[in-house]
Amino acid sequence: MNVLCGYNVNIDSVYRVSGIEISELLKNFESTEILGKIEDPPGKILSESDFVAGLVYCMKNGCGAEWLVLEATVFEFLKNRYFEKSLVRMGGNAGIMANALSQLGASRVIPNVAVPSKIQLSLFSGRSIYFPGTVTERKGNSETGSGKTDSEEIDSEENMYAVSSSQDPIHFVFDFSKGDTFSLYGTEIIVPRENRFIATCDHLNLRLYVNPAFEKYAIEHACEIDGALISGFHLLLENYSDGSSYKTIIERILCQLEGWKVENDKLRIHLELGHFASKEIASSVFLEFVSILDSIGMNEDELATLRHFHGVPGEEILLMEAEAVGNAVYRLASRYGLTRIVIHTREFVLTAFKPNLELNSKQASEGSADFRVLEKLGDFKIPSLQKMAERKLKALKFGVSCAGVYAASGRLEGRTFVEEGASKLQESTIGRKQLELFLKTFNGQAFGQGAYAFNGEYILCILPTLLSKYPITTVGLGDTITAGIFLRELELDVQA
Repeated sequence: MNVLCGYNVNIDSVYRVSGIEISELLKNFESTEILGKIEDPPGKILSESDFVAGLVYCMKNGCGAEWLVLEATVFEFLKNRYFEKSLVRMGGNAGIMANALSQLGASRVIPNVAVPSKIQLSLFSGRSIYFPGTVTERKGNSETGSGKTDSEEIDSEENMYAVSSSQDPIHFVFDFSKGDTFSLYGTEIIVPRENRFIATCDHLNLRLYVNPAFEKYAIEHACEIDGALISGFHLLLENYSDGSSYKTIIERILCQLEGWKVENDKLRIHLELGHFASKEIASSVFLEFVSILDSIGMNEDELATLRHFHGVPGEEILLMEAEAVGNAVYRLASRYGLTRIVIHTREFVLTAFKPNLELNSKQASEGSADFRVLEKLGDFKIPSLQKMAERKLKALKFGVSCAGVYAASGRLEGRTFVEEGASKLQESTIGRKQLELFLKTFNGQAFGQGAYAFNGEYILCILPTLLSKYPITTVGLGDTITAGIFLRELELDVQA
């Protein structure tokens, strides 16, 4: 399978922060300033105190967040304090998904790279990554990228980009662990759940900058591409210094996607959402792209952000209740004509999809030949629908296995590695409980470790996740599960 990956590729500087460090760090700031910002989070970083408040807020609540660093002095503070002590790895939804796809067996993966520095290119997988417009194509088996990256090729690549930058796009990722404790100005805080806080310093990706070579390759080779994974829209700002806004960028990307579809109407496009600082931008992205997408993915936080579109209380979704998530995805899909939505939570993954149903003459005589026939399928007796649901569950299982193994090991080294690693992981007990509730609520049918149910014109599928007791990383799990599901669905649909 050949897959395009746009648009955000960056460098992650990953640092595991301890409770002791936080207690010491807090001593450098006035309590009233930090506590005020924890009570009313600014959502962006213009000062060192903004950063500290954001990190403490996430640790205190066990939640994840990504805030943009908009002040150069804060970038220098973070780089000087943490970069040399960090694990440097591939970052950005598109970069992580590109690596996952290549390691899981995709034939060719074409990423959009805004800043092609030596460090950035070295972080790509050694398998089947192709950089348009260059002679550099990653081959081999090295996880850190053993393809050609000599200085001559790097210089050539940099000259091909209309916009270059001497500053690598760095996202400072702060992982923290469940059970860590720290003193918040005299109050002992126990971290309720492992998660991460990300401080993002990334100017080109804030504009979803598109490498001209990537853009040229995508339109010229669209007929050869099976799928496209697009992401990074959560980085958009309401306004930019040149007077433009996020709306201009959305229009530009939408025009590009429409061009791909004109060249290849079978091309599948999946949009992966992210943690939006602005509800308005999140809403605009959703509404503008729904008409051209084949699928859309998000976690429970992002689904709750869109509650004004589906009407399900955000509190129930954030508690990862299968009934609330199932109702929300069904309403979103049916109200806005989406073909498929995938929700990945810590405890389970749930999808709603509209099947491409082709009825035979006997079935057609028994009811309407359009999708309204699905309203009568509570008895699960149409084999073609059962097979569709089972294929989706197989794809979900593959994605769940990939994410679980990646969390446990920090690596993906082919399908055998994933299968062996997944066999050693435990199924989420909360996810299993929610599956049982799903069966009762939606009159579902069990299949393997998962279940499916019919709801109006859609089929809902749910599968518990696989959890590691001591995860090496919590970053990139949503992107990994998305890449795994997307690739396996493409393969299974071709086989069908």
